[in-house]
Amino acid sequence: MTSPITCDLLVVGSGAGGLSAAVTAAALGLKVLVVEKEPVYGGTTAWSGGWLWIPRNPLAVAAGIREDLDGPRTYLRHELGAHYDAARVEAFLEHGPRMVAFFQAQTAVEFIDGNAIPDFHGHAPGAREGGRSVCAAPFDARELGPRLAGLRPPLDLIAPWGMGIASGVDLRHFLNAMRAWASFHYVAKRVATHVRDLLLHRRGMHLVNGNALVARLARSAFDRGVELWLSSPVERLLHGGHGVRGAVVATPQGPVEVHARHGVVLACGGFPHDAARQRALFPHAADGAGHWSAAPSSNTGDGLRLGESAGGEVAGELAGAAGWAPVSLVHRRDGSVGHFPHLIERAKPGLIAVTRRGARFVNEAGSYYDFMNALFAVTPPGEPVEAWLVCDHRFIRRYGLGHVRPAPLPLGPSLRSGYLRRGRSIDALAAACGIDAAGLRATLDAYNGAARDGRDPAFGRGSTPYERVQGDPTQAPNPCVAPIEHGPCYAVKVVPGSLGTFAGLRTDAAARVLDRAGAAIPGLYAVGNDMASVMGGCYPSGGITLGPAMTFGYIAAHHAAGVPLPGDAPVA
Repeated sequence: MTSPITCDLLVVGSGAGGLSAAVTAAALGLKVLVVEKEPVYGGTTAWSGGWLWIPRNPLAVAAGIREDLDGPRTYLRHELGAHYDAARVEAFLEHGPRMVAFFQAQTAVEFIDGNAIPDFHGHAPGAREGGRSVCAAPFDARELGPRLAGLRPPLDLIAPWGMGIASGVDLRHFLNAMRAWASFHYVAKRVATHVRDLLLHRRGMHLVNGNALVARLARSAFDRGVELWLSSPVERLLHGGHGVRGAVVATPQGPVEVHARHGVVLACGGFPHDAARQRALFPHAADGAGHWSAAPSSNTGDGLRLGESAGGEVAGELAGAAGWAPVSLVHRRDGSVGHFPHLIERAKPGLIAVTRRGARFVNEAGSYYDFMNALFAVTPPGEPVEAWLVCDHRFIRRYGLGHVRPAPLPLGPSLRSGYLRRGRSIDALAAACGIDAAGLRATLDAYNGAARDGRDPAFGRGSTPYERVQGDPTQAPNPCVAPIEHGPCYAVKVVPGSLGTFAGLRTDAAARVLDRAGAAIPGLYAVGNDMASVMGGCYPSGGITLGPAMTFGYIAAHHAAGVPLPGDAPVA
């Protein structure tokens, strides 16, 4: 073992939660070390959409969207029900806007507003049609200099040729590239710039979404003197009678004992690829298989095990143990299997989801989390949890389907690999997918009859602001509903996946890890997906992972530094 080193705060993990804690602590005068087990930094955040749910955020206020705490508080009380943790929810709602203001004013992090993005459940008390979301502004990767080499690239399955596409205007232009000259020109320019970047830099320089968020946080950390060690997993925590005060880190040069005067922040990304924890907490994966997460494969529950080793406890009684999402399996040329999360196209008009019996089971335009809960509910015990997304030729060339890109990109590779199934008739498609043909015909007849008038009497598709925003505004009278009648028809199979996990270490409102008696463990904090979800395993809106992750990173840093949060009494 090499000579021990000392810092003020040790952060384990380099996603948004960990980097938020690191940047805030450094701004408060602490010497901070971030250690990351992978050879790249950014964690799951670097693959994410980069959205944060922060009610009453400064960008919304600046746009004239004002509400008091009772609005989001009412919504969360309704959505979380028995899982509502008043102390942590209050801390999140109170300090989330202050976190955004801090990063906007004192760091390289810039946000764009999500003032037109609604909450998931628009009919619920306290829901709003916008003003509760922010996203990282696009970022020029050149600003990272040589540190860019360590940034995790965007998820290859979603980012074509490694080019990130932001939601909103960016995505609309890409979907309209073959229908409007202005969009074609926009996309041609974006692609040409990206190709130039690949030739000159071997990666895109225009960063968006979660990749931009990580880059901005990392730039802020480096500006503040934060040290980052890559390929350096934590072997064990250093703890005793006075709590946690460091860790043994396995660096490429050998193990190093790191003494952290103000404690350790666990931000390792949860356990989406920990088969043992899946068996314990995922009912559909009781055999340790049957779950395919879109999170990085290195997220194997390290933070949870470290927390447990110091006396912490994992909360296993949440409404859901993970942020469920339907994924399709993409077999790459190198033999690996990618997991494509279906987050966007389900709300577009002209698609339905059916079980192997050919029956619809859900409002397809709803959230990915609700989609999976509905699929779990209708799958008989002992049967595989799976469904098929079904559309026609017009739909797939207009919007794409999962990993299949819209026109002008070809369908052939996906058809040859078996990822995409095609049928010249409904019976032929059913046979190709193993779906009951009579059931599928009956479902399509019922769906199409109402869809021609823009209606969905079975599930009310397109009935909330969130669903309509996700749909196609050019489709009248319902942006989420159109008949499926322009053959041939296509289908892609979806299976259970997740964007991350919710079951994490129990913490208090200061992000301190709690022991089995409910007492705070001195010097040990957990944020991001290592912290038990402040949403109680529910999913009320997009951004409810990164919003709390950055907020509690900000809170944890203040507590560790002994500096009161704005508006709070002195830290105890």
